[in-house]
Amino acid sequence: MFKLHIVLLSAALLTATVASAQTTYRWIDKDTGLTVYSDQAPPAGAKQVVKMTGEERFDDQQLPYTTRQAAEKFPVTLYTTANCVEACKQARGLLNGRGIPFTENMLKNDEELAELAKKLDGEATVPTLFVGRQSLKGLEYSAWNNLLDLAGYPKTAPYGAKPSGAFAK
Repeated sequence: MFKLHIVLLSAALLTATVASAQTTYRWIDKDTGLTVYSDQAPPAGAKQVVKMTGEERFDDQQLPYTTRQAAEKFPVTLYTTANCVEACKQARGLLNGRGIPFTENMLKNDEELAELAKKLDGEATVPTLFVGRQSLKGLEYSAWNNLLDLAGYPKTAPYGAKPSGAFAK
């Protein structure tokens, strides 16, 4: 009888652990600018909130160690618009060709474009790349590659790397 209780208790704890480990959140802390991973929902005002399931966490762990370190210290965000076709496609291609995990924010209206301009302290141009707190307006391969190199990102994607961005899925 005692063994049965231990088995049932163990099964209940294992089930509770598996159920609670299924949802993880990733966001950018508004105060420090650092990427935060937690099983708790992010606070109000957190940027780039992503709710992850076990599959995304597994994929994230498949990234090379140096890429994970760079992504944690200097998250990459690409800003695009629907009418930015060729340059934005090339920007995505550059990031995916290097195997860089990134978030793509497609601006949908003038208010969002104005918000980006305010963030840039000037005119908003797409594509715009943010690597950590540094930003580059317009696609300039040498400048983008230099900034990504300085952040510690790989020069080429590892074999079998999955693309990132809004059109990756």
